[in-house]
Amino acid sequence: MNGTESSLGAAARTGRREFLRCGLAGLALAAAGRWSRAGDSRPLPPTRVITRGPRHHWFGYYDKLQFDPTDRYVLGMEVSFEHRSPAPDDVIRIGMVDLEENDRWIDLGESVAWNWQQGCMLQWVPGAEKKVLWNDRRDGRFVCHILDVATGERRTIPHPVYSVSPDGKSAVTADFRRIASVRPGYGYAGLEDPRADQLAPEDSGIEHVDLETGRSRLILSVAEIARMGKIPENDPAVKHYFNHLLFSPDGSRFIALHRWRYPDGRRLTRLLTARPDGSDVRIVIPNGYASHFIWRDPGHILAQSRHWLGEENWGNFLFEDREGGRVEQIGRSVLDSGGHLSYLPGKEWILNDTYPKGKERLQTPHLYHVPSGRRIDLGDFHLPPAYSGEWRVDTHPRLSNSARCVCIDAPHEDEGRQMHLIDIRGIVA
Repeated sequence: MNGTESSLGAAARTGRREFLRCGLAGLALAAAGRWSRAGDSRPLPPTRVITRGPRHHWFGYYDKLQFDPTDRYVLGMEVSFEHRSPAPDDVIRIGMVDLEENDRWIDLGESVAWNWQQGCMLQWVPGAEKKVLWNDRRDGRFVCHILDVATGERRTIPHPVYSVSPDGKSAVTADFRRIASVRPGYGYAGLEDPRADQLAPEDSGIEHVDLETGRSRLILSVAEIARMGKIPENDPAVKHYFNHLLFSPDGSRFIALHRWRYPDGRRLTRLLTARPDGSDVRIVIPNGYASHFIWRDPGHILAQSRHWLGEENWGNFLFEDREGGRVEQIGRSVLDSGGHLSYLPGKEWILNDTYPKGKERLQTPHLYHVPSGRRIDLGDFHLPPAYSGEWRVDTHPRLSNSARCVCIDAPHEDEGRQMHLIDIRGIVA
């Protein structure tokens, strides 16, 4: 790890560099409406593939810190196969790409606790310049490794993590065994759910994890939330669970999706928030229709829902973080209503993407300019039909700290899933 330590130190001394070698985009903001390859002759922003085969590389979800504080190192995962579910003994490699040394892959470790959509929760620890963490399975339980990439020092806490607090000192986590039993592709293989026959267990749910001491405690049980408020389209046979947790920008609250699965496999969802100790629970979206979300600020959540404000179809809505709070639709008919949402610093831009569309199955990451209502597409990425269901490749666009570039996952030629870097400086500068 000595070479990594030296290069990290150099990056810290020189500050935030202009590391993109793909060049300035030289693009101006579109005058009005949607800017796409089909509707505008101006070029799409420069893009380059930063990982290559024969192994496949990806990062996963859009709400984790993929870039280190200097924007030089980009985290990723490496695997030797595709197009099937992970088995308990399938190992992925953990690593990072050095953008200043010809996209060199630096190996950091491995994991056997992962899925195609979110990987192993790999991310930089907020507030720490050189530390990363990821989930794994050891000695019959899921754990979390915390690694200093400069010194190689690693410690393991006896609990997995889901969302890490902004100060990097604590996390909240769900029961990955239960998620695996009700939603393949989002839990981890290798451990059976001991409460699989229970519809709403009292001793499973959301736990708060102290990343400094390794201690954990249950703060919200599945049974507690299943009893709270009205369950839309309730059925005595539904099976309840939690998924998709995310701390607010100031760490004062976190989001969780309360989901329930019907015997026929259908699922409905409520979006709730709570304090890190599990108190002051608020059911922000109670109608059973909630999906991708992001905090705009500590008091507002941008989330996808339906049957709201007279809308019959899915849309993007800005919710106050309180029950019965104000709701405002954002980007109607322009901002895609099925994508993975993030705000750029300043909150004037929203980063988003699409699922495969049309005969060519194109996925389109895009930027939405909130004040003007303009959309700017960042590229069209073909998703072959073999990538479907649990092992599909969503682009899941992730923003660099400087908001100068975006990293996505997408298949590349005959090399399978790889990570792509898109230069957006010419658009948002």
